[in-house]
Amino acid sequence: MARRIKTAKKRKGKSSKPKLSNPDFRARSHFPLPPVAAVEARLRASLPSPSDAKTPRMSLRPGLPPKRLRARLLTLPLMAVLMVTLVWRQWPSLSEALRVLALEGLWEGAPLEATRQALSKRLGTLPAQLFAQLYEEALTRLRATQSPPPAAPGSLQASLQERFTALWAADGSTREGLRRKLKELREATTPLGGKMLAVVELFTRRPQQTCYTEDAQANDKSFCRQLLEALPVGGLVVFDLGWFGFPFFDQLTALGKCFVTRLRAKTAYQVVEVLGAGACWRAELIELGLYRANPCQQPLRLVSVLWGTTWYRYLTNLLEPDKLSAREVAALYRQRWRVEEAFLLTKRLLGLAYLWVGDSNGVPIQLYATWLVYAVLTDLCVQVAQVLEVPLAQISLAMVYRSFYHFSQAEARGYRYGLLMFLFENAKLLGLVKAKHKRQKEREAFEMEIWGSS
Repeated sequence: MARRIKTAKKRKGKSSKPKLSNPDFRARSHFPLPPVAAVEARLRASLPSPSDAKTPRMSLRPGLPPKRLRARLLTLPLMAVLMVTLVWRQWPSLSEALRVLALEGLWEGAPLEATRQALSKRLGTLPAQLFAQLYEEALTRLRATQSPPPAAPGSLQASLQERFTALWAADGSTREGLRRKLKELREATTPLGGKMLAVVELFTRRPQQTCYTEDAQANDKSFCRQLLEALPVGGLVVFDLGWFGFPFFDQLTALGKCFVTRLRAKTAYQVVEVLGAGACWRAELIELGLYRANPCQQPLRLVSVLWGTTWYRYLTNLLEPDKLSAREVAALYRQRWRVEEAFLLTKRLLGLAYLWVGDSNGVPIQLYATWLVYAVLTDLCVQVAQVLEVPLAQISLAMVYRSFYHFSQAEARGYRYGLLMFLFENAKLLGLVKAKHKRQKEREAFEMEIWGSS
C-alpha cells in the first residue's frame, strides 16, 4: 500500500510526458492534406512542368553510337514538384509521399511507382544547387506578378516605400540536428543541419533571398557578401547584432545602401553632434571604434530610446533626420521581427524544423522547397489583405494555410467561386484577421507618450 501511495505521489509531482527541448517541435499530423487545385495552380506557375519526367537519357561513348538507357523516372522537375507538394500538403514522411505518388500522381502527371531506396538515393545525389536555382527562378516569377501590399495613406509603411527602393530584414538561423540514420552520423552528439540566411521584406514577410551553408557554427557575417550583392542601391536593411561589424557598415555606406541595427554593448564611440533630444529619446552623430586598429571610417547616427527603465540604442548610416527620423529608426528596428516570424512559420507551420533525411545533401533541398511554398503563401496573404481591405500585418498566414482544408471540402460539396472568394466570405469564421491585443494598444499609447509631436 505504501508503495502504491509513493508511486502516485511521484506521478503527481512529475509529468510522464517527456519535455521537448526545441519549441519548434510540435505534434505532427500523420495523414496528408487533400490536394487543392487552386493552391497547386499557384505553385505550378512558379515551377517547371514535370511533363518531361520520362525523357530517355542518352550515353555519350567516344567512337561508339549512342546507347539508349532506361528512362530516369525521378527527374529534376518531378523531384521539385514532389518536394514542394510534400511541404504544402504536410506529408509526414517520404514513405507517405511515395504512396501518394503511386496512387494519385502529382498535379497533371500520371501515378508513378518508385521505391524508397530510389528516392533516398536521388535525394542524396541530386545537386542541391539545382534546387537553389529553381528557387531563385520561382522568386523572379512571383515578383513579376506580385501586387504592392495595402498600406494606409500616411502610415510608416507608405512613407518609407516612397523613400527607399527596398525595405528588408535579414537574419541567420541554425538548422536542427540531422536524423542519425546513417552509420557515420551515429555519434554521441547529433550533427546540426547547417545554417541558413533569410532576407524578407519588412512589411510583407515576402522572401527576397535564402542562402545555406553546411557550417552550423558559421557567423551571420559570413553572409555579408550575399546581402551586399542582393540589396539594391537606395535600399534599407534591418539586422541584429550578429551582423555588427565596422567593415560591413563602411561597405554599405560606400555603396549607397542603408541599414538600421542596434549598438553593441561596450562599443567605444565619441559624440560629434547632438541632433535632437526629448524626455525619453536622444539622437546623436557619433564616431565608432576609437580604440580599435580598424575604426569605422564613416560617421553614424545613434538613436537612444527609453522604454520603461531601459535605454535601447539603434545605429543607422542615414545621418539626416529628414531622410529617416529618430522615431522611424526605432519603429523600423521593431519591424525586424518580421524575419523572426518568417522563421517561426517555416519551421513550425511548414515543418522545416523536421529534417526528412539523414544526410546533409537533402537538407538544402528541403529548405528551398519550404521557402518556395512560404513565398506563395505570403503572396496569397497580400491578396487576401487587399480583398478584405485590412493592413497586411493583421492577416494570419497560419490561418490562411489552415483554411485550405476547409476550401477543399467546400469544393467537394460543389463550391465553384475560387479560393479568394471563399476566404473573403468566411474570413471571420476562419479567423483570418488577427485581433488587436491589449498589449499592442498599450504599446501604441506608450509610443505617443515617448515621442509626443516629434
